[in-house]
Amino acid sequence: MSGTESVDLVGDEAVSNIALAAVLAALTAAFAYVSIPIPGLPAPVSFQVFGVYFAGLLLGPRWGGFSVGIYLLAGIAGAPVFSNGAAGLGYVLGPTGGYLVGFLLAAILIGVVVHRGLDSKPLSGVSLPTQAGALVAGLAVIYAVGVPWLALSTGLPPVEAATVGAAIFLPGDAIKIAATLALVKGGVLARQQSTAVA
Repeated sequence: MSGTESVDLVGDEAVSNIALAAVLAALTAAFAYVSIPIPGLPAPVSFQVFGVYFAGLLLGPRWGGFSVGIYLLAGIAGAPVFSNGAAGLGYVLGPTGGYLVGFLLAAILIGVVVHRGLDSKPLSGVSLPTQAGALVAGLAVIYAVGVPWLALSTGLPPVEAATVGAAIFLPGDAIKIAATLALVKGGVLARQQSTAVA
């Protein structure tokens, strides 16, 4: 293989990863519009975490983090990509901003656990328990950042913040993780990811 061919292959892979990262960032934004406000709770039931899970699983820590980073930067710049069409730095610095920061860290952690390095590999070589463990770890990071941030921003006692900002959402989060794994096992996501890393 000539040096030129090697450079071309690396370039093609980078282009594929950037394209998939952009698609997943857009998907995360689309999921953010599927939000269900619950009276009395500081955050709505939102589905953008699916985009975070997909980014980490499909792209690994480097490109998965890049994808979520694009999403966050777009929102900070004023694009209405956060829950219910919210946008701006003020929203990120608000009570639920910690969850958004947690999204970035979660995508990176999921990628590290699943792909065991910076570069992504086919999901077909990663066991379902490993994928499940990675998603649970990612969710834990989201709450580890989001709940203290919520408590500091609102003045809620830590236990109350943990209740209204995490515990009440756990059943729904378990369903989201199961749905993500079902899509992976069904091959829907794996086919898209293998195209990007081939």
